Amino acid sequence: MIIVMKPSATKEDIDKVIAKVKQNGLDINLSKGAETTIVGVIGNKKKIANLQMNMMRGVEKTVRITEKYKLVSRNFHPEDTVVDVDGVKIGGKDIVVMAGPCSVESEKQLDTAAEAVAKAGAKFLRGGAFKPRTSPYDFQGLAEDGLKMMRKSADKFGLKVVTEIVDKDDIDLIGAYADLFQVGARNMQNFQMLKALGKQQKPVLLKRGLSATISEWLNAAEYIVSGGNSNVILCERGIRTYETFTRNTLDLSAVAAVKELSHLPIIVDPSHGTGRWQMVAPMSRAAIAAGCDGLIIEVHPHPESALSDGDQSLTPKKFGQIMEELRKIAEVMGRKI
Repeated sequence: MIIVMKPSATKEDIDKVIAKVKQNGLDINLSKGAETTIVGVIGNKKKIANLQMNMMRGVEKTVRITEKYKLVSRNFHPEDTVVDVDGVKIGGKDIVVMAGPCSVESEKQLDTAAEAVAKAGAKFLRGGAFKPRTSPYDFQGLAEDGLKMMRKSADKFGLKVVTEIVDKDDIDLIGAYADLFQVGARNMQNFQMLKALGKQQKPVLLKRGLSATISEWLNAAEYIVSGGNSNVILCERGIRTYETFTRNTLDLSAVAAVKELSHLPIIVDPSHGTGRWQMVAPMSRAAIAAGCDGLIIEVHPHPESALSDGDQSLTPKKFGQIMEELRKIAEVMGRKI
């Protein structure tokens, strides 16, 4: 349930509503907008059903929430959430670009990529040190050595680090090097890891699962937020369909859907979403036009020799050209890169 307070409601009115909710053994989530305050009620469904609040002074109306996710719902929090990642804000006017290789391979590879993406305007260096692969025989990443390389290259060129976490036991290790945890598609419903990420405050980038509905995706985000960590960014990275021309089907309608259903920021991954470098530019342009808050793009100095995902990786030169195109689209949308 959400309790919508009147614009004229006083602090005393709001405090009395909160006190009554808590007296009934329920928790609250308070959201204060420019004109309206919303008290979100969380807890036992039977207790919520018996809660009578409409006659209290300052209450405009109560609304029953049917979705299982509450804290990430726009009903609970009408204002857009802006996630601050060590000074880089995601979800505001700026469209934030994250770029780099799929896998960390060497210091030279990372330095070349980091220098190029920073020069083009990216704010984050992306790269995988732990790589969950479909085949156990594929390259699995350089682990902590890879994390050290990423941190060193990112610091050298003024970038933040985003990298994937695949095991809850690695939170402290990866957190020592990364500014933003990435939960990959295969781990979207790794609930034990989501709960563990909810108990710390470092921001989390949550990718949509291979076959996940938007509701399932938002419920996964709820696991993190309900644990106490509200710093969650969603990432649409394509879903599995019957189409075989592309690696996945990039669902850009999810951007509009998330903007309606949730207050969390959302970015788009056109690299994994298509699996083809030729499609990264048009899908990036479309993603910005659809209203996304950022992009995460794979860039490799030599895609033809990449240890993973070379087919979907851009060269640094191509990435720079695309960034110039994207600035123009962002400007039309009243935003900037």
